[in-house]
Amino acid sequence: MLKRILTLFIIVYGCLVKVNAQQDRIPDKQTAKVMEKADERYRQYSFSPAIDIYKKVLDKGYSSPDLLKRLGNAYYFNAKYNEAADTYKKLEETYPDEMSVEDVFRYAQSLKSVGNYDKAAQIMQNFKEMTSSMVDFDEDYMAKIEENSGRYTIKPFPYNSKYSDFAAVYYEKGLIFASDRDTGNFARYRHTWNARDFLDLYKVNADSVSKDKAVKLEGDINTRLHESTSVVTKDGTTMYFTRNNFFDGRKKKDEEGIIRLKIFSAEYIDGKWTNIVELPFNSDSYSVAHPMLSPDGKKLYFVSDMPGSLGESDIFVTEIIGDGTYGPIQNLGDNINTMARETFPYITQEGVLYFSSDGHQGLGGLDIFATKITYNDYSQPVVNVGKPINTPKDDFSFIYNTEDKTGYFASNRDGGMGDDDIYEFVENEPLTLDCIQEVTGTVRDRISNEVLAGATVKIIDEENNEISSTITDSDGNYILQLDCSKGNFVRASRDGYVPAEEYLPISDGKPRIVDFYLERDLVTGGFGDDLAKLLQLSTIYFDLNKYNIRPDAEIEIQKVIVAMEKYPSLKIKVNSHTDSRGIDAYNLWLSQKRAESTVDYMISKGISPSRLEGEGFGETRLVNDCVNGSKCSEEEHQLNRRSEFIIFE
Repeated sequence: MLKRILTLFIIVYGCLVKVNAQQDRIPDKQTAKVMEKADERYRQYSFSPAIDIYKKVLDKGYSSPDLLKRLGNAYYFNAKYNEAADTYKKLEETYPDEMSVEDVFRYAQSLKSVGNYDKAAQIMQNFKEMTSSMVDFDEDYMAKIEENSGRYTIKPFPYNSKYSDFAAVYYEKGLIFASDRDTGNFARYRHTWNARDFLDLYKVNADSVSKDKAVKLEGDINTRLHESTSVVTKDGTTMYFTRNNFFDGRKKKDEEGIIRLKIFSAEYIDGKWTNIVELPFNSDSYSVAHPMLSPDGKKLYFVSDMPGSLGESDIFVTEIIGDGTYGPIQNLGDNINTMARETFPYITQEGVLYFSSDGHQGLGGLDIFATKITYNDYSQPVVNVGKPINTPKDDFSFIYNTEDKTGYFASNRDGGMGDDDIYEFVENEPLTLDCIQEVTGTVRDRISNEVLAGATVKIIDEENNEISSTITDSDGNYILQLDCSKGNFVRASRDGYVPAEEYLPISDGKPRIVDFYLERDLVTGGFGDDLAKLLQLSTIYFDLNKYNIRPDAEIEIQKVIVAMEKYPSLKIKVNSHTDSRGIDAYNLWLSQKRAESTVDYMISKGISPSRLEGEGFGETRLVNDCVNGSKCSEEEHQLNRRSEFIIFE
């Protein structure tokens, strides 16, 4: 585990701390026995009893890094953030070189949860120094949270109790939610893996029975152990729900004696939920919880601390194949999952994933975040939904109806009726989610297919404003990003070429490849160039002592004609040449005839005479050393019997 030495108190008290630390780490037999009991409770997530024991040991004068860490964590996971912050502070002051990445992170989160943002920022800076790979930090995150704030109107859920109510999910015309109202025995571990009993599923406003009050679900769902977070298929026949590792009347524990969480499915038959089936990717050694379906019902999202998790709990997804089978398990990746807790996923019809996290930058505790899912890609920006949904306390289990802009979430914020309360909300202003789409491609010459290094590629919005630009590399390649929540143009240009562009409409962010094949700007950028070379034409050759157009030359001249038809202002001068054999004056006359025959041919095909000129140069512009008297092959002489098509103004 990555550790570092925090600087506070080391200079003044460093030597004293080290001596005392060594003494404190050797407890007497009685203290050791009590600590062993507390540690056992801690490992079983029974944090309240563990807290009581750790406090008594601490009050008697014994201290150690492990004691303070576990006491701080017990407070933290029990949502007692004031006490957690005080305990982590003692750890920082007394054992600064023992603070791990997790300790520093939880210390900062606890400080934020009690509103001490200045100190939290200082501790978070220490965290940044310890590692830059776990979380991407934004120095202006509070300003961005403020920008997203004020968009919701909230009010308490009328069916809250004085205990814990959370995890509302849409069901028929009402809701299903989790509550411990019948027993009041639910400790605050909804976002950790616990073994506490007596949390059940209730429904409200779903039928005549539950119209005016919350009632337990009928059937075999609720047991004497936990049942919580659930989701029902659109046809109302199948439910996925969370339960302790309890099946066929027996509860199972892992090697450490912990009853883990699992996801089960149930069928709705004759007005009751029955046929309880455990999902195949559950385990006795890790927890699987908080199921949520994709909008099309083909994928199941869930939360787990299974092997391969990046943090304390991660969000995963699997495909529902049918007949009790599921596809490979996929972690949503480090853009969404952090070293801390990600939990309670919910996905709208538009593919927006809402979830709770204390790993992304927020106000403290669990905050609610949103991101756009695009083609099984989870790399889009993660956005804090802001106040008043989020507070320095825990805010979680967010659901949202995009049609009427209403929804529900839970929180343990101050002023609630119970330990956790459900709140209703109305979204008055839509959340703006960036949709980042990567666009890549290559820019080439349309005729030669050669890559064009140094070409400019720009993103232009629908108001013709330049958003971003880049230059193609030595291989003609470019990479750009655009906001795919809007329509954009991708435009490529280069000196001497006609710009080209492609419109990309609003999309869901799937990466795009846009290649460009630029045409030469023959009107403004090609004066003096040989059009035949620009168009990669075969050379226009003539037979010895002939000036008629050969069939092979006719094909190439036709290509020049097409270019002139495409560019009405293009003017061409035909330069014709001969080889060195024969009298110079004759060759000059012959080349002139060749130029005229070429021009006449083009005029016969519809090109205006005003756009054409022709001139013969005889043997004055040879392309090789086949001068008078030289011994050259017929093929070498042939190279000089040619016509060129020069662009002129």
